[in-house]
Amino acid sequence: MDLTKTLTPNKAREEQAITAIKYALYARKSTESEERQVLSIDSQVKEMLQLAEKENLNIVEIKRESHSAKNVGQRPIFNELIGDIRAGKFNGILCWAPDRIARNAGDLGAVVDLIDQKLLLEVRTYGQKFSNSPSEKFLLMILGSQAKLENDQKGINVKRGLRARVEMGLWPTTAPTGYLNEKRTDRKGHILTDPERAPIIKKMFEKVANEGWSGRKLYHWLKFEINFKTKGNKNLSLSNIYLILQNHFYYGVFEYPRGGGNWYTGKHEPLINKELFLQVQDRLKRDQLQRENREFAFTKLLTCGLCGSGITACEKFKKLKDGTTNKYIYYGCARSKNKNCDFGYTREEELIKQLMSIIDEIDMNEVGIRHRFEKEIERFNKFQQGILKMNGGKVKAKAINVREYAKYILQEGSMIEKRELLGCLKGKIVLQNKTVRLLK
Repeated sequence: MDLTKTLTPNKAREEQAITAIKYALYARKSTESEERQVLSIDSQVKEMLQLAEKENLNIVEIKRESHSAKNVGQRPIFNELIGDIRAGKFNGILCWAPDRIARNAGDLGAVVDLIDQKLLLEVRTYGQKFSNSPSEKFLLMILGSQAKLENDQKGINVKRGLRARVEMGLWPTTAPTGYLNEKRTDRKGHILTDPERAPIIKKMFEKVANEGWSGRKLYHWLKFEINFKTKGNKNLSLSNIYLILQNHFYYGVFEYPRGGGNWYTGKHEPLINKELFLQVQDRLKRDQLQRENREFAFTKLLTCGLCGSGITACEKFKKLKDGTTNKYIYYGCARSKNKNCDFGYTREEELIKQLMSIIDEIDMNEVGIRHRFEKEIERFNKFQQGILKMNGGKVKAKAINVREYAKYILQEGSMIEKRELLGCLKGKIVLQNKTVRLLK
């Protein structure tokens, strides 16, 4: 039976137009905490499929997405949908509500632009439809703009609520290690002392201030000796240890937002006093100055061949019979990955000797120092003629062996020059059993 014969001409044309539209059913789950009452993705799909069956809509594909629609271009499935419409795969969108499509002006503008180009014939929601008519496009933009207004207003309200909370001395986010967030809804923002971890955090400050422990020594103590774990059942990284040692929260005050310059006195119980905190900061500053004044040429460039840790260095001084003192530099495993790594130490002189042997073996044309070498020759020629007033023949780069220049840098160059030279080598420099290897 031909249904169009039983319909009025206008109704028949409407039915034909509907079936000619190829719809993409787009369902997006809200990620905003304020919208937890919005239907889940499966519920949206179920409702819209029932609507499609009731109104004889041609659903070509179902697309599900859980990314937020607040920011432009951040939804991969939505971007894919727009691309498919431009390619002619779909010319209709079926979704639960207009704010499922866009809650920002950029994405909303992209949808309206597709309607203007007649690539998108219809946007249909559970209770409305929007086609290429001025009034319907205007309404779609109004509803999308209303969703954006709600987002912006929520952001303002959240920030206002956070300000009110911190002014009361309440911590507005996840509690630092050593504390626990109060779970009672009537005490939101209150912080409790963690009976398991708080004593350890206090000991960390005491060991640095009173016993001179470094962050790395704390790391090994926490990980290998007492097996300290965070609330997430993870070991503290070295960077997290330093963040804890520099966190004012532990003596009772906090800055919010961080870097904002606004300080508040917390209602939480301090784990340490301010005097102990300041002692730790002084110790950390002294350690930092010592590290800056004790830079070594080959640290951070070599890798331990046994455990994969970095290579560190230390100075040793030996007093001679004539009263003078000799300084020796030794390189060894930092043991960041294996505390018990059986690496040993290598003198810097032996290290340089082996690096010179590597220079003998590599193809210097592959090493990126030739350009630097030619610049050095050019600088020398200018110095010779401009400062020394020597008008003799210029030194030519081709007449000097680049390989010998590299060896000279290893022996007589500055620390920066040595580091730059090794940085030009292609591959990983591994030190194992007092032997240096270049792994490509």
